[in-house]
Amino acid sequence: MALPLLSAVTKPKRLISDKAYDVDRLRRLLKERRIKAVISSLANRTVPYPLDHPAYRRRKLIERLFCRLKDCRRIATCHDRLARTYLARLALIAVTTEWSK
Repeated sequence: MALPLLSAVTKPKRLISDKAYDVDRLRRLLKERRIKAVISSLANRTVPYPLDHPAYRRRKLIERLFCRLKDCRRIATCHDRLARTYLARLALIAVTTEWSK
């Protein structure tokens, strides 16, 4: 799903992802598009790719936000009828989430 998502958004500076996306095909595509790959290498790689650790740590913030969104029952079960109400609730949860390191 990375390829369709990358073509649907404006060109990012980097792609931060976990080990599941450590494939040579994706890394080649990112290099061609001049997007920095911040992807942890799989354990079975003989020569691991270099990793930008400060950027990779930011990935945890995004994961925590999605976990927090899943904790909110109303978001998980989509009880809101209007898109603006749903987006407002998402924004409220995102703003009130603790961002401890």
